[in-house]
Order: sequence, then structure tokens, then C-alpha cells
Amino acid sequence: MGFMSNVTSNQANKTLALRLVLIVIGMFGFGFALVPLYSLFCDVTGLNGKVENQAAVAAQFEVDDSREIKVEFVTSLNESTPMEFRVEKAAMAVHPGQFYTVNFFAKNTKANKIIAQAIPSLSPGLAVNYLKKVECFCFSRQTFEAGEEKKMPVRFVIDPDLPEEYRTVTLSYTYFDVTEEANAEG
Repeated sequence: MGFMSNVTSNQANKTLALRLVLIVIGMFGFGFALVPLYSLFCDVTGLNGKVENQAAVAAQFEVDDSREIKVEFVTSLNESTPMEFRVEKAAMAVHPGQFYTVNFFAKNTKANKIIAQAIPSLSPGLAVNYLKKVECFCFSRQTFEAGEEKKMPVRFVIDPDLPEEYRTVTLSYTYFDVTEEANAEG
């Protein structure tokens, strides 16, 4: 009777271990799937201020001189990105319909070349449909030689159709070191 209970408990332990391993693998896979699912969700709904990484058509807008929007600029680096990154001014007052340019500065602090990509976001998220960028360093990857610093303009306009309740929008950029990924792509 003792022998049968050992066989049964050994089989039960193996089954439990297999189930736990499968659960861990499933959780790990789900974690990887969240990033593309989140991006798809943001693309479909326009939520979370994900700004398109392509130039808008430089349309002519009627400038609304009676209204002023505060545009704030925030810069940050991914923790493993060996750069300095800043903006020339933290905020500016703009009139909807008028084009503006703000300069960003980035410097490679490594002793060898890196390739970096800036990812933009906008807050509040629903304002993403009203900020039009016609020039931006975020449209493509940037190559920085060892110690190189770049001045990078962003030319933008706020569509005058931006709802009146939006008085401040925050445009933020996070730089990521994508050297390994770019080298792997060839």
C-alpha cells in the first residue's frame, strides 16, 4: 500500500511541475505579446498620446491670434542609452495655426558610434490629432559618432480645431540606443 501511494504522489508531483512550467512559459509569452498589443490598441484608439512618426503635410491653417496654447517639452533617456539629451526651452506659448520650431540637442557620451531612436508621446492623449509635425528628428534613427553632438529641430503647428479646454499640451521624447538592433538588421 505504501508503494502505490509513492507512485501516485510522484506522478502527481510531476504533473504539478509540468503545469507550473507551462504557466511560467505562458506568462513569459504573454509579457512579450503585451507590447505589440498595446501599440495596436493605441494606434486603433488614438489613446495614450502616441504620436505618429511621420511628417504631416505642411497645410495652411488660419492663425488664431486670440488664443494661446502652452506647449511643454520633456526629454528623457532610456536607462541604457549613453547620451545627453535636452531641449533649448522647456515650454513656449503658441498660437494655433502658426508654425513654430524648437531645437533639441543630443550628444553621444560613448567612445564609439551609436544609433539612437527618439520615441515621442503627447499629453493629453486626445490632443495627438491636433499636433502636426512637419520636421522631427524622431522620424528616423539618428547615427552619432563618438562624442558627437547634434542640434535637431522640430517644426510643428497646433491645429486651430484643438478643443478650447486644451490650454497645455506636453510633447515628450525618450531616446533609446538601438545600435544592436540596427546592426542586426544589416
